Amino acid sequence: MDAAAAALPDWRALTAAQRAALLKNWHRLILENKSALAQIMTAEQGKPLAEAEGEIAYAASFIEWFAEQGKRANGEIIPSPGADKRLMVIRQGVGVCAAITPWNFPAAMITRKAGPALAAGCTMVIKPANETPFTALAMAELANQAGIPQGVINVVTGQSREIGAVFTGDERVRKLSFTGSTEVGRVLMRQCAESIKKLSLELGGNAPFIVFDDADIDKAVEGALIAKFRNAGQTCVCVNRFYIHRAIYDQFCDKFVARVAALKVGDGSESDVQIGPLINADAGRKVQSLLDDAMSRGATLLTGGKAHPLGGNFFTPTVIGDVQPGSLLLQEEIFGPVAALVKFDDEQQVIEQANNTIYGLASYFYSNDAARIWRVSEQLEYGMVGINTGLISNEVAPFGG
Repeated sequence: MDAAAAALPDWRALTAAQRAALLKNWHRLILENKSALAQIMTAEQGKPLAEAEGEIAYAASFIEWFAEQGKRANGEIIPSPGADKRLMVIRQGVGVCAAITPWNFPAAMITRKAGPALAAGCTMVIKPANETPFTALAMAELANQAGIPQGVINVVTGQSREIGAVFTGDERVRKLSFTGSTEVGRVLMRQCAESIKKLSLELGGNAPFIVFDDADIDKAVEGALIAKFRNAGQTCVCVNRFYIHRAIYDQFCDKFVARVAALKVGDGSESDVQIGPLINADAGRKVQSLLDDAMSRGATLLTGGKAHPLGGNFFTPTVIGDVQPGSLLLQEEIFGPVAALVKFDDEQQVIEQANNTIYGLASYFYSNDAARIWRVSEQLEYGMVGINTGLISNEVAPFGG
């Protein structure tokens, strides 16, 4: 914290173009070291190497985008009510920023937060997840090699509670950004209230995926695989609830189940593996508990449904059909490779079901009816709505809900 505060005046004094040049150096080094960074990520987090390399490229994109956006932090001249006055608005970085990042995207969640902060002239202290410290440290080392001055970007590892308390309690921290569980987000919000600290939270999700009877089923299946099974289902925008129109339910199920059953589970460092392990044993127990609850309420197991024969934290990709109202699978964030399918008959009914949650991050639906696309997209109460796509996040669009 002392280092970030000490580095702030000189970093803030640079022009946006000077900061952008250093950030572009960082961007270049990240891409040049993509393979090595991906290997670190796969070793400590487990995701398949191809996904890890994709995340590194995704992480780098935030640095490049915000390096340029920093040059466009334009001000504004407002007509004054007094003839002898002029009103001018300028935009300046808030100061020292802190970030707490998750294990599921240990590179991209750093650059999504650090990119705009550094471009705006802020310095940053980052607390990575305990499960993935090495990816964060490697990213910071590349920032150092890029010429970003000492103290501008800092990584601290250790006990989450103690470090979080410093972030929320230190008056020098002007803004905190957190990606993680809703429960921890509530705690941080309460702690930040003491100093009225600016706060950005990206918390849990319970994303619905709706397939209407006019949809292209093959494209919907492809999108469903991406939106559900990326990172073994361990992302905040992963689908939890699939709502499939009754008229096409069997057809969708047949194609989807066949694709899911064929997914290869294994060591993420093997080139053809598609599903890696869950992050820890507790995650596996939670997934099994949610499945057991759904089965006890009358759901039908279509494929998977148990720990994988590889042992450890591997779990078989699972599809479960006819999931009944009240099932925990429809209410809680799964964070695992389980797809829960529900039939529906009516457009308004399924919109109400999709919106029946405390979460509001991401949603998806497939339809080829132009009028329906407009209606449904504006009625889904989510910050992000993917229409005929299973991939909604990129560096140029807001991410939230």
